[in-house]
Amino acid sequence: MPVAALAVLALTAGCTDGAGATPTITTTARAGVAPVPPGQGAYFGAWVPPSGAEPAPRATGSASPTRSASPSGAASARSVPEQVRDFERDLGRRLDIVQNYRGWKSAFPSREDSALLGGDNRYLLLTWAGADTKEIVAGEHDALIRERARAIRATGKPIFLRWQRDMDKEGLRDRVHGPAEFIAAWKHIRQIFQREKVDNVAWVWCPTAGGFGSRNAPSYYPGDDQVDWICVDAQPGGDHDYRDLSETLKLFLEWADDRPKPIMVAEFGVPRSYGARRAEWLRKAAETLQNPQVKAVVYFNSDEQAEEPRDERRRYSVTDDKRAVSALRELATTPYFNPQNLPVTSGG
Repeated sequence: MPVAALAVLALTAGCTDGAGATPTITTTARAGVAPVPPGQGAYFGAWVPPSGAEPAPRATGSASPTRSASPSGAASARSVPEQVRDFERDLGRRLDIVQNYRGWKSAFPSREDSALLGGDNRYLLLTWAGADTKEIVAGEHDALIRERARAIRATGKPIFLRWQRDMDKEGLRDRVHGPAEFIAAWKHIRQIFQREKVDNVAWVWCPTAGGFGSRNAPSYYPGDDQVDWICVDAQPGGDHDYRDLSETLKLFLEWADDRPKPIMVAEFGVPRSYGARRAEWLRKAAETLQNPQVKAVVYFNSDEQAEEPRDERRRYSVTDDKRAVSALRELATTPYFNPQNLPVTSGG
């Protein structure tokens, strides 16, 4: 089924405090079947890894840039849904979106994914690693792609699909090859999903925030007719003693302003190295993210990107940091980030 035949949704995004022009947002996702943007505000979600999980290696060209939601060797780890419930208890509300990571050859939805999908109407953000783009275009992985497409369709639930995030990283060059190859692979995968009549997926294109400065992330964009949500991974990185989220997002937001698409910030977090300033950072982030085009934000509540135990610049979990938890709770319970008007519990 050609992309042009897909239903197109147009909606007016709500503004806060009258700031900025009200954008028109379009998506090829099928309303009522696939995830679509809220009319006002932004969904709030998180990646919450299992307790007991060991930090995973950082993405490189030779290793899959994914993390397992159920790591082997973590016998004491509880299920992802239980971890999510604990995190939600700290926040005082249910998450709109729960993120999980899957390798290219990993079967999904997993047992944990199914538990989330079958529960309290949370959206699943499924981050799926890539493979060699030239092999994908050549059809070498078609059987696997069809299997994944049918598995997603069989859930009957709306799912965000974020394939090959951070494609602009130099470390992934050997597998991604370049913009033309990435775009061809993206279209090839999406065509297979369309032939399998998978209507319950919203396609999320997600480079790094840094790719809009030092690298040419926009050159990897497949086109407005191929993307439902434009996205960015926006951790400040280990090269900064302190950096506001507004600085990290600046160039991306300037580029996205010309795109009629809802924005998802799929990985943002405040490093433990910021210490007492973590709460201040989160409160400023809440202001930055109340942009009328931003329709989903996902907190990266994990320390797994740390390169060694003392690497506080890449540890983003707020667990056990009461001030940071309180500030993240303030963000999550702000009406802008609770567009479904979910119940909020008192206390912290």
